[in-house]
Amino acid sequence: MPKLKNKSSAKKRFKITGKGKVRFYSAYLRHNTSARPMQMKRQNRGGQIMADGDARLVKRNFLRA
Repeated sequence: MPKLKNKSSAKKRFKITGKGKVRFYSAYLRHNTSARPMQMKRQNRGGQIMADGDARLVKRNFLRA
């Protein structure tokens, strides 16, 4: 049976915290930020913790240990 590999794209987008939660960074901050509202840019700074239902799917399907 072949080795089950992690999804390389998911490894770059998500990190598992010490407590097992999934951390991610918001989109829409790479370029063309002059057209975006300042409130949106402020709120998207830093990482966020993913909701439990989505985190379960990400861990099960993309981040196999």
